[in-house]
Amino acid sequence: MFIQTEATPNPSTLKFLPGRSVLGDGTFEARSAEEAARSPLAARLFDIPGVSGVFFGSDFVSVTKDQTEWAHLKPAILGAIMEQFVSGQPLLPEDHEHTADDAFFEAKDAGLVDTIRELIDTRVRPAVANDGGDITFRGYKDGVVFLAMKGSCSGCPSSTATLKNGIENLLRHFVPDVVEVRPV
Repeated sequence: MFIQTEATPNPSTLKFLPGRSVLGDGTFEARSAEEAARSPLAARLFDIPGVSGVFFGSDFVSVTKDQTEWAHLKPAILGAIMEQFVSGQPLLPEDHEHTADDAFFEAKDAGLVDTIRELIDTRVRPAVANDGGDITFRGYKDGVVFLAMKGSCSGCPSSTATLKNGIENLLRHFVPDVVEVRPV
């Protein structure tokens, strides 16, 4: 098995591509060993000193590190990912449920929110997945769109620029009622 590695805009996160499906549907993020305990691979990755975050996308695993050098972490991370996929065991238990949609917005804004979600799902999320992360809609109030940043996007030095210069401009272009985008 050959696992490719890609840099992301976040220097603390690398994207690992095992060449097969990771999570066919949805995403999974763990920012602590407790959260990682739900997944054998995430738990194994958190056992590696220096790992501070794990994110599973459709066909990639993003790993975020602390101050440890990648040269010390990559071999152990590659080994853990390889062992997981060779074992054939699931990444998450079968009873794993995707996070419920607890987005907030007023009923009168439902049509506007549908348009915002569609733009995010079709134009933003695929580009962000290429960088090893994800962005999800969390709410809308008084012209402000609230988005959650996951994976390599969380804590990325360029995430504010992505939100303001990229996503905000896109949404304002297609949805004039949008005045601002904020992270949550």
